[in-house]
Amino acid sequence: MKYVDGFVLPVPKKNLQAYRRIAQKAGKIWREHGALDYKECAGDDLDVKVGVPFPRTVKLKPGETVVFAWIVFTSRAHRDRVNAKVMKDPRMKDICDPKVMPFDVKRMTYGGFKILVDA
Repeated sequence: MKYVDGFVLPVPKKNLQAYRRIAQKAGKIWREHGALDYKECAGDDLDVKVGVPFPRTVKLKPGETVVFAWIVFTSRAHRDRVNAKVMKDPRMKDICDPKVMPFDVKRMTYGGFKILVDA
């Protein structure tokens, strides 16, 4: 069964294009190392009345939007192998530097997930 790493993070709207450039580079690296799919999505309809809205989960501030992202792998073991390669890739040094991140890393949420339904 496939496995997914998921992320939810706040990004200042003024930094969205800078974030997009970093995400495009990261996506290329993950795919080169074996990830099946890589998606990064900017919030569009976040004013929901049911459940806990994404803005609340990341303590969204004025002028920010939510990015929802995921990476797909064949399994958790595959995820672990791919992520180990990605983290050793020298191109990631610039991407992962907290000083240049265009968002507040401390408010990012992340986790690995077993897929329950793949319709």
